[in-house]
Amino acid sequence: QVHLVESGGGSVQAGGSLRLSCAASGRTFSSYGMGWFRQVEDKEFEFVASITSGGVTNYLDSVKGRFTVSRDNAKKTVYLQMNNLKPEDTAVYYCAENWAGGGSRRVEEYNYWGQGTQVTVSS
Repeated sequence: QVHLVESGGGSVQAGGSLRLSCAASGRTFSSYGMGWFRQVEDKEFEFVASITSGGVTNYLDSVKGRFTVSRDNAKKTVYLQMNNLKPEDTAVYYCAENWAGGGSRRVEEYNYWGQGTQVTVSS
């Protein structure tokens, strides 16, 4: 059974940094695209960043230059380095697997999701 476990969330002041990790247990992690999404309360999921199986990255415009997504296939882990955090980045952050290997921005193209980790940025 596949598991995705996010970690690294927490509370920081504006301008601070956090690095989120998402550890996968599936045997074919390297063939999956991986995405990061966030959700504020009961609002819709918002795409944040993705990385394809080939390492191509994609970002939400508001996080470009501040966030970096990367992956370590040997460790079956995807990372989201978040710098210069802003209060509007406050959300629960989720990682998700795209079994087709792509880096889509669309929620419905992701097949498996983690449980999420809270990020809170205070002003």
